[in-house]
This record gives sequence, C-alpha cells and structure tokens, in this order.
Amino acid sequence: MDRAYPLSHTQLLAGHWKTPAYTALALLAFAANSVLNRMALGGGLMDAAGFATLRLASGAAMLMLLLAIRTKHQAPRSKGSWVSSLLLFGYAAAFSFAYMSLTTATGALLLFGAVQLTMIASVLWLGQALRMAEWTGVILAVVGFIVLLLPGLTAPPVTGALLMALAGYCWGRYSLRGHHAGDALADTAWNFLRSLLWVVLLLLATLDHSRITVSGIVLAVISGAIMSGIGYAI
Repeated sequence: MDRAYPLSHTQLLAGHWKTPAYTALALLAFAANSVLNRMALGGGLMDAAGFATLRLASGAAMLMLLLAIRTKHQAPRSKGSWVSSLLLFGYAAAFSFAYMSLTTATGALLLFGAVQLTMIASVLWLGQALRMAEWTGVILAVVGFIVLLLPGLTAPPVTGALLMALAGYCWGRYSLRGHHAGDALADTAWNFLRSLLWVVLLLLATLDHSRITVSGIVLAVISGAIMSGIGYAI
C-alpha cells in the first residue's frame, strides 16, 4: 500500500514565506517606479507623455515575451479588456504627469493612499465588512492625506496631488478588476498591449511638448520592462 508522507518543515516554511516574499518584491518594483519617474521628469530628461508611452510599450513587450515563454506549457485563457486597459493607461499617464511637480516620497504616499482608499471604499460599497487591520489602514491613509495637505505645512501642488490621486484611483480599480481574472499574466500582458491605443492619442495631443533624451529613454525602459513588466508578473 502506498504511504502518504507529510510535507517537510523546509517545504512548509518555503510555502509560508512564498507569498510575502513575492509581495515584497512587487512592492519594491512599484516603489522603484516612483523613483524612476521622478528622476526622468524632475530632471527634465523626458516629457510625461513620452515617459508613459515608453513605459507601457516596454512593459507590453516584456509581458508578451513572458507570456510567449509560458504559452509553450499553458495556453493563455484571456486577452484582457478595453476597460482595464483604459484604467491602466489612466494610471500610467496621471502618474507621470503628477511627477512633474511632486517629490518621490510625496507622490508615493499619495498614490498608495489613494489606491488603498479606492479598494476599501469599493469593498464597503459591496456591503462587505472590514477587519481591524483594514480599518487601521484606512485611518492611516486618511491621516496621511490630511497631514500632507494641511495649510501651513509643505503641501504638494494641488494639480500634482489631484493627478496622483487619479492615478491611485485608476490603479485601485484596475486591481479590483484583476482580482477576478482567470489568467493574470495573460490579462496583464494584453491590457498593456491594448493601452497603447490610448497612448497614441495622448502622444498626438502632446507632440508640441515632447522631450526625449537617451537617459530618459533608459529610465523609461527600466521602469516599463523590469519594474512594471516583471514586477506586475510577480
């Protein structure tokens, strides 16, 4: 008779830390996007529309490559949606334009606060109860917004703050839609590819303000291919 052996302590430990480790890597990649965007836009190395374009294009290329590699073993079960691609584009475009006036730390705080508030508000709208840890997150996010924007303190420019809040809203909504994805990698890859249609429209509207440098291109590709493409796959 065959005998079933329990998982070893090492296997259990590896499984226990797998999700937190991947989550930490993804968060580091998202945070790095703030640094890269600010370096390029704050330093005048590239215009916001151009940075968002290269970021999404290089991200789409990397994700399609990852999808092609995986497809040898598993066919994609989804091709994303136009609504999700529009939310992704809204996030990337608003994110880049916001960093024309925001510092890296301020932008990151506003972004993650807006994402958290958007997702938790959606949960409440659906009538689901929040746990204590989630309520703590809501309170911290609200306090952060209030302290940051109080008159008399070093408040960020209103336009930049609103754009980053919009970016956070779009990313929060995109994440909620992705929660129900049947094939996360395929969905993300195709959403990046679909977003290029909206990017073309943005480029046509901002041609007179375009600025491109080699350093800006390098930063945008790192942000798109590595921090966004690989980061979102993680």
